[in-house]
Amino acid sequence: MTSQLLDTTPFDSTKAEAFAERMLTILNSGAVSLMTSIGHRTELFDTLAELPPSTSQQIADAAGLNERYVREWLGAMVTGRVVEYDPIAKTYTLPAEHAALLTRAAASDNIAVFAQYIPLLGSVEEQIIDCFYKGGGVPYSQYKRFHAVMAEDSGQSTVSALFDHVLPLIPGLTEDLLQGIDVLDVGCGSGRALNKLAAAFPNSRFTGYDFSAEAVANANADAQMRKLSNIQFQVKDAATLDECDRYDFITTFDAIHDQAKPDVVLQNIHNALRPDGVYLMQDIHATTEVDGNLDHPIAPLLYTISCMHCMTVSLAYGGMGLGAMWGKEKALELLANAGFKQVEIKQLAHDFQNDYYIVRK
Repeated sequence: MTSQLLDTTPFDSTKAEAFAERMLTILNSGAVSLMTSIGHRTELFDTLAELPPSTSQQIADAAGLNERYVREWLGAMVTGRVVEYDPIAKTYTLPAEHAALLTRAAASDNIAVFAQYIPLLGSVEEQIIDCFYKGGGVPYSQYKRFHAVMAEDSGQSTVSALFDHVLPLIPGLTEDLLQGIDVLDVGCGSGRALNKLAAAFPNSRFTGYDFSAEAVANANADAQMRKLSNIQFQVKDAATLDECDRYDFITTFDAIHDQAKPDVVLQNIHNALRPDGVYLMQDIHATTEVDGNLDHPIAPLLYTISCMHCMTVSLAYGGMGLGAMWGKEKALELLANAGFKQVEIKQLAHDFQNDYYIVRK
């Protein structure tokens, strides 16, 4: 017979009750997240922000939506303490303080955009559970709205901050862009950041590479609409990049940890960068060990996004599966292995989610 050590720690009923209450809060918050995504996508928050106290029918009419669905959505928003309700007049109001964090007018402060990740990730739950048993991963093709949500996310967090916050992290870069340099964005997605840079700096030459044909098509369409002649986008796996001393400035925005072969990609970026060039790597602010992330304000969300997207898409292609929370220690190790000698990590006051690595040969 095998002997087992019994846990003699007394059962703490107070601790159990507190945890049960916390779990109920988590379930309610998860439900509110789903409804927040719907409120964003249907523009109900934007509509409410422009209306005086209104009935469900008035809100539905203003938004061009079905009243019965709007009324049930409002029920979740009222009991979730997002929307206020007057039981006498039977009217609903979105407080200005809430609208400042939930509407498109809030720009980079709009948290509702990020709520879209919850249903997006939920759509691949079955495939992720299969991976728990069988290993492997879920490919990009299974995420039906990923590029649309990611483009909106980056539009708020990165693109909106490009000129006032991101470019000034590198002294003299804006002046170089005005004079004319060669720029590459690896994992460019739908090209929002690069197209904005190309429009602002017509003397510079811009190239964007992305694995996704859908994303590149969207980027090219945007460039054509803007009538930009100094930019090109190509479908390319960054692990196959074989250019040498070609670019003065290379960027990756939240892209390295998703790669199947991030070590190879970083080596390729090192080779493609000119000797006096600069590589700017924006990636998730985290530590490599989980205990260092206990006080991170959105660590559970980021680990969830990692498990259900970032890590699994890398594993789907036989990759390393670093995940979004690979952390600065692992990042510095891979940058050093790629041949980079100088790395400076900076943060922006408005952006607690990302670190900005300023990297030189």
